[in-house]
Amino acid sequence: MVNVGRILPLFLAFFSLLGLASAGDLSAPFSPGDHTINLTYGERERSALIHVPPRAPEQQHLPVVFNFHGGGGHAANQQQYSLMDQLADRETFIAVYPNGTGRLEQRLLTWNAGTCCAYATLNNVDDVGFTIALLKRLEELIPIDRRRVYATGMSNGAMMAYRLAAEVPQYFAAIAPVAGGMVVAKIQSSKALPVMHFHSVDDPRALYHGGLGTPFPLTNNRVFHPDIDQMIAKWVDHDGCSKEAKIASRLVDERRAQTATRFVYGSCRKNAEVVFWKLTGAGHVWPGGKQQVMERILGPSTDIIDANREMWHFFSRFTL
Repeated sequence: MVNVGRILPLFLAFFSLLGLASAGDLSAPFSPGDHTINLTYGERERSALIHVPPRAPEQQHLPVVFNFHGGGGHAANQQQYSLMDQLADRETFIAVYPNGTGRLEQRLLTWNAGTCCAYATLNNVDDVGFTIALLKRLEELIPIDRRRVYATGMSNGAMMAYRLAAEVPQYFAAIAPVAGGMVVAKIQSSKALPVMHFHSVDDPRALYHGGLGTPFPLTNNRVFHPDIDQMIAKWVDHDGCSKEAKIASRLVDERRAQTATRFVYGSCRKNAEVVFWKLTGAGHVWPGGKQQVMERILGPSTDIIDANREMWHFFSRFTL
């Protein structure tokens, strides 16, 4: 990280342009729709947007997917950008979009994912503790299945999902980060954890081969990113998987000059698995999410795969 204390949180600043969704307090636990959970943690007022699927009142002990916004974003943007609610409604799971922290109350928020990013890291915000507190609060309001809690996120949010996996894997059955690498120094737990990662070789922001990224818009500040191949190898080694990946599928979009290849590392400890969706031609984007959003900064959008659908198929195979 370079000049982390002065980094203007414009990483994925397009999130701030998508607007804030309205949501009511989660007073009726099984009421379908969008709700807000507010709680005090670490002497800070924290919040999250919760999406309850239509068939929730008919179900008991629902799965939960935490979906962390990118740096400079907030919960409502991630909901609108990732389009995960459509899948949550179809598959009947609860989608949780937490809010990070920042100098402003609802905008330009970040996560303390280890060495990134900005306000949250500079102020040593305990986002791991906040996430666990949020999970426990959610359990008080809605009958959830603690064996089926998962985490994903975009960019800085992906880094946050990795920090949870590295430090508190006992709470999560699997993770599926998108366009962001692990920036904590080490995996602290010995627990094998299933991981699915999405990343484009041509990502202009979270560089695939690691190193200093391009400057944030309107600044000279840059962020150091891990090499994705090395990071995947670290999780393959940690989970005790076969060193050789099987190419399970390969998709080609000739019109957009994009590809998506799924590498699967099997034979892991405790029936875990590491899956890597390696894309080409796409930018710093959520595959299958909202298309054509600030492509001059983020690079080309892609719908060659639907990240939500792929990660849910992956998640649904694993329980604690």
